[in-house]
Amino acid sequence: MENKVKRNKIWVQGYVPDEQSCAATADIASALGLTQQTAQVLYNRGCRDAASARAFLEQSAEKMHDPFLLKDVDRAVARIRQAIERHERIAIYGDYDVDGVTSVSVLYLFLSQRGADVGYYIPSRIRDGYGVTTNAIDMLADERGVNLIITVDTGITAIDEVNHAREKGVDMVITDHHECHAELPDACAVVNPHRADCDYPFKELAGVGVVFKLLCAYEMTECLERGEALIEGAHRICSEYADLVALGTIADVMPIIDENRIIVSYGLHMIANTRRRGLSALIDAALPSTRMRGGFPIPLTPEERVQQRKKRVNSGFVGFGLAPRINAAGRISTASKAVELLLADTDETAVALAQELCEINVRRQVEENRVAEQAYAMIEESVDFENDRIIVLDGDNWPQGIIGIVSSRVTERYGLPSILISFDGSVQNDTPTSDDIGKGSGRSIKGMNLVESLMACEDLLIRFGGHELAAGMSIARGNIERFRRRINEVARAQLGDEQLALQLNAECELAPEEMTMRFAEELERMEPFGVANPVPQFIANDMTASRIIAMGGGKHTKLLLTKGDFSIYAVYFGISPAQLHITAGERVDVLFQLNINEFQNERSLQMIVQDLRKSDAYLAEQKHMRDRYEEIRAGAFLEPEEEIYIPTREDFAKVYTFLRREFRQGTTTYSDQALLMALENEVPGSINYIKLKYIIRVLQELRICGVTEPEEGYYIFDIYFTPTKTSIDKSSILKKLRSQCRKK
Repeated sequence: MENKVKRNKIWVQGYVPDEQSCAATADIASALGLTQQTAQVLYNRGCRDAASARAFLEQSAEKMHDPFLLKDVDRAVARIRQAIERHERIAIYGDYDVDGVTSVSVLYLFLSQRGADVGYYIPSRIRDGYGVTTNAIDMLADERGVNLIITVDTGITAIDEVNHAREKGVDMVITDHHECHAELPDACAVVNPHRADCDYPFKELAGVGVVFKLLCAYEMTECLERGEALIEGAHRICSEYADLVALGTIADVMPIIDENRIIVSYGLHMIANTRRRGLSALIDAALPSTRMRGGFPIPLTPEERVQQRKKRVNSGFVGFGLAPRINAAGRISTASKAVELLLADTDETAVALAQELCEINVRRQVEENRVAEQAYAMIEESVDFENDRIIVLDGDNWPQGIIGIVSSRVTERYGLPSILISFDGSVQNDTPTSDDIGKGSGRSIKGMNLVESLMACEDLLIRFGGHELAAGMSIARGNIERFRRRINEVARAQLGDEQLALQLNAECELAPEEMTMRFAEELERMEPFGVANPVPQFIANDMTASRIIAMGGGKHTKLLLTKGDFSIYAVYFGISPAQLHITAGERVDVLFQLNINEFQNERSLQMIVQDLRKSDAYLAEQKHMRDRYEEIRAGAFLEPEEEIYIPTREDFAKVYTFLRREFRQGTTTYSDQALLMALENEVPGSINYIKLKYIIRVLQELRICGVTEPEEGYYIFDIYFTPTKTSIDKSSILKKLRSQCRKK
């Protein structure tokens, strides 16, 4: 299905050399022994001198912020320690996504090791919905005898629920990272870097990152009492839990900068070498278990598995390999299964749970595709792309655990923010009513803060919350049309044509001589990549697409790009050769990531193409040739140096021989550009555009072959295998062309 809207693509180059930036990058390159190009990338990341660049690359744990700068963290530590000392029963109340699952797991492990009487509770996405509920508090208090509830990755809007808990004699400690409303819950402690009165210098922690800082504060409190250096406490927490914290941080798409970068860097190393049985089993389930030899799959040896982990485990693998499997539990089944996996203490349990999560994830993919196809059909039929700036859809049979993922796909496909609302489970007796409560999930694009936009519709919503680019909400069916109109008014005020264009960012332009193995290896030092520290992208201008090769059954494309003596292979995933709309021999500008390809112990540079288009220089030359052809055809004189536009007998022979051979093989249709490129590949430099256009006209005039032009620039050739003998010198077209040439 072709979507109606295709976003314009704008290439934005981040590094524009000036006197100040050139001096800074030269200093960084010299001081750190880096290439100038790596220094430019670091400069784009905000490293304006050698010291900040070194700190960026070193990622030292000593650079993490003091956890006691978090408002209320000291009160949270004190209340939790008190609960342990008094043998009170503690419940960890988490969210059902990866951030929530890892938050629950980290805090449970930490408290269990300290002898706490601790359990955990994760609500059902379908039965309970998002956030803290009074029903859950009643159950924890009445059935489990809980005295203290600690929320993780949730709770910042639970004002009534905290009051309800207090009435039942249950204290609450809130830890969260979502946007705060003006009023905060009246809990024992509310730890959230987004609090207006919180001076914590880094606001972009994941929910599990807030838990991590809470544990650092707890451990450092005990260090102070024992007379230990405080940094030792932070080191212990990092060495014990950074893997799970990194997993939640990456999965929640938090910016990989500041201390998130430090945590994720430590954590990825731990994940690749993990001793957690559950995490290890999930990695094995997500990675290929065989390699091909002689056309047959061969199981990997234990040593090969270890090497595979070290090579493949990065932020991309965590985000797209592990996170969906963990997330699937909360979307289709129960998130508690994912917690059980991360807490598994036997290999048998770990392998069984990892396999179960993979099976659940397959079910999730099937449901996701079903809902996505329904959503696309609704959009094509009903959305007014001239006026709508946000897509709002609703359905009765959409699983609530799926709509957030589908919303992401809708936004990516159409380039517009989107909100999908599900009434699954809320329709009584199969009869929809205006009082049915739908649960929605939305995704936005840069330029529209989704949570702030929902605030403008607060009177139409039952509840809402989330981040700038992702949010959840509840709404009565009867309010959907008013909500759709209101949220579109908000979106139109924020999103113009410029905001709706897809911006592709590049660090700088690279010349062929700058694409080196050393540079590519230096770029690897800048990992982990993610939001706010994306994989560096570059622009290479005016490269010749010498070869175009189909890959993966035609789903992907491999190109050999050349410029002068330089050549490099480039892979364009998800784009077939036909979708490129270029022909071998044409010149292109490429926006790409520089990558090291490892195959059979051989390492080579390759481009991972993000976008590709005919080069500006090439298009300018094409336009000049077309314009000049029309001028000459209209009678303009040719200058002496333009004799190269007059075809020779040899030129006619080359073109006719090529067309005859192609005709025998069944190819009868060519555009002038495709024919020109094909001839260029066979006999480089001999046939130019103007010469080719005249050859085609003369072949038709002299009936050497049949030529029809159904549309401008596209020809159908019919080869006469017994043509009437003639001479090109009889052509009136050629005679006129020769007469237009000025004498030297």
